[in-house]
Amino acid sequence: MYKIRFGILSTAKIGIEQVIPAMQNGEYTEIAAIASRERNKAIEAAEILNIPKAYESYEKLLADPEIDAVYIPLPNHLHVPWSIKALEAGKHVLCEKPIGLNAVEAQQLLDASAEYPHLKVMEAFMYRHHPRWIRTKSLIDEGRIGSLKSIHSFFTYFKDEPENIRFRPGMGGGGLMDVGCYNISLSRFLFDKNPDQVQSITKIHPEYGVDILSSGLLDFESGTSTFTCSMQCAGLQHVQIMGTIARIEMNMPFNPPVDRETELYVYSGDTVETIRFAPCNHYTIQGDLFAKSILDNTDVPTHLQDAVDNMKIIDSILENK
Repeated sequence: MYKIRFGILSTAKIGIEQVIPAMQNGEYTEIAAIASRERNKAIEAAEILNIPKAYESYEKLLADPEIDAVYIPLPNHLHVPWSIKALEAGKHVLCEKPIGLNAVEAQQLLDASAEYPHLKVMEAFMYRHHPRWIRTKSLIDEGRIGSLKSIHSFFTYFKDEPENIRFRPGMGGGGLMDVGCYNISLSRFLFDKNPDQVQSITKIHPEYGVDILSSGLLDFESGTSTFTCSMQCAGLQHVQIMGTIARIEMNMPFNPPVDRETELYVYSGDTVETIRFAPCNHYTIQGDLFAKSILDNTDVPTHLQDAVDNMKIIDSILENK
């Protein structure tokens, strides 16, 4: 079976520690090259991860005719520029979330992608492809919890590292861009629409100028979604999904363990149903689904318009902080 040959633009931690090893286990994905602006970093990463080629520039990787697609885990402000350069070089693009700095940038990428209809572009929201989320969506669509009325989610962690890109507003730092985008995405995913109204309270770090705590309320007319995201709170990942007759709860909804079973819980009256899922890696699944869309020339699992819509809500929150 033919595999899509991926090149990795940057030696970012998420790629080195999570995404690349996961995609190396994919049925349809092959990691063929990695690039860094520092030659030694590229060579070291290639040796550690057994990647055949190492490039000292992103441009050289994009010029490699043996690379079919790129995965981009660059800092947020570089997502759209390098995604467009990859398209211009004839490569399919799987780009980390959030897709850009704002909705205008995201729209620029969507417009640019229309000029290359033979190439696939997708934002890498890996959580959506995990079997737990697929099952959760089907339970809601089948009416298992009645009518969806409310979602409440947390995604928080504590970090205080001024040199970290998350504390640099010009590079797309802040908690909303890093983790709040998940809370917003899951709300739109489950309600299957965009909210009619958005209200929020956001706290900005007085020295670094990035959001460190945000709580939001999304109004979907038929129901609401509330969330809290932060990069200066105790760590928590949890979601509650409330229907008219039952509710679903999930721990570690965005970064579940890959080496053991995961669960979701359906509460109905006095009963609790535990639904278990075999160990899996959503980065592996995401890579295979994206690669399969290339091989079969079908639509990607998540259209780029979805990325634009998510950025519009983030913009709305940040503009009204």
